[in-house]
Amino acid sequence: MGANMARRLKDCGYTISAVYDAFHSSAISLAEELGCATPETLAGVTASADVIFTVVTNDEAMRSIFSTNGDSLLIGAEGKIFINCATLSPAMQREVFASAAAAGAHSLEAAMASSISHARDGKLYLMLAGDAAVYQSVLPIIEQMSLNRRFVGPAGSAAEVKALVNMVMNINTAALAEGLGLASALGHDLDMIREVFSQTGANSRVLETDAGDMVDREHDCWFSAEHAAKDSGIAQDVAREIGLNLPLNDATKAQYDKMVTLGLGGLDKSGIAELTFKGRHA
Repeated sequence: MGANMARRLKDCGYTISAVYDAFHSSAISLAEELGCATPETLAGVTASADVIFTVVTNDEAMRSIFSTNGDSLLIGAEGKIFINCATLSPAMQREVFASAAAAGAHSLEAAMASSISHARDGKLYLMLAGDAAVYQSVLPIIEQMSLNRRFVGPAGSAAEVKALVNMVMNINTAALAEGLGLASALGHDLDMIREVFSQTGANSRVLETDAGDMVDREHDCWFSAEHAAKDSGIAQDVAREIGLNLPLNDATKAQYDKMVTLGLGGLDKSGIAELTFKGRHA
């Protein structure tokens, strides 16, 4: 996602000063393509640009790059703007917001609800949160990256909305896998079932994006089962903090956790069908 965002912004005329990756060889390859630097330190990234985008895997990774000890993006960060695009817990986004403010910098959430190809074509859907004035200052950049966008509110609120989005998406994906798995076990033609689903209350966005992959067992990764488990877990934690019971989300997270346990976490989320079709992994 980060690489394609960088490619898109370069195509739009912005100067990409530097790229950084935990796997330095990946950064070197991308830097050669974009004609930019590859700092060996996080502080070097901050020194190279006015606006820094981050895309990381989880809260732990986010905390490490915004650490208050050792190498960190916060070193020399005064006046810089960080636009953070990963799906993280609301608490983590608020922590980064506060740490950036203490360093004289700004942190803006820009949660993404789109695919790798959307990042390359500037067609992301972004949910943003933080300081409204900071959002307005970088809006020309954001508009080049996104087809649609929504400013949600203060720090942490975009993370909450993104958790809701992925929670519902994951539940829908798990439900579709069960419906198709049961239809298959009953001997129904699955093309017919998919057509009927599309014309009834069983229709959903994941029917369009995942049903064919579930039937054909083509689970090339666009959004991994491991990430689905993580994101359903974020919603689970938020719900527990406010004393709300979400049994469907709990069941869905258990299914994606099972995929990880079985070594299937690297499959696309459509791979949850491997747990529901007779004769497959389950």
